Amino acid sequence: MQRSLPAYAIALTVAASTVFAASQITPGPYDGAIKARQSHMQLNAFNIGVLAGMAKGKIEYNAEAAANAASNLNALANLHGGNYWPEGSDSVANQNTNALPAIWQNFPDFASKAKALKVATAQMDMVAGNGLDALKGQIKAVGGACGGCHKVYRQSE
Repeated sequence: MQRSLPAYAIALTVAASTVFAASQITPGPYDGAIKARQSHMQLNAFNIGVLAGMAKGKIEYNAEAAANAASNLNALANLHGGNYWPEGSDSVANQNTNALPAIWQNFPDFASKAKALKVATAQMDMVAGNGLDALKGQIKAVGGACGGCHKVYRQSE
């Protein structure tokens, strides 16, 4: 049985569309790492939000809540997250991330910025529960450490 050209073209188009659609929902090789680091960043943002909210007077200062948020933030900064950052998991290669290729082009600087965050969160962990003034004195260092990395290595939204 010989197919007519239009029927063959339609069948080919349907098959190609199905393959294309499947490729759009099939997880990429870095999706797990990207999701893990995005989840990590969401946890960072939540805890920083608690601390910054208190520092700005938008949330009533609570020593226990501040100490808990600071402890969480410090723990997050000290997780071994190397597996979150495989080369090739940048925003040029993957539309579902804001990580710029510059991370892998200058990984030692990226790592030094992560170390600065560890220092800032460790200091925040020591003082956040000791009063609002102590928290306010350290929040800029934490925000600066976050921003220092995001300004260079994160695509703006």
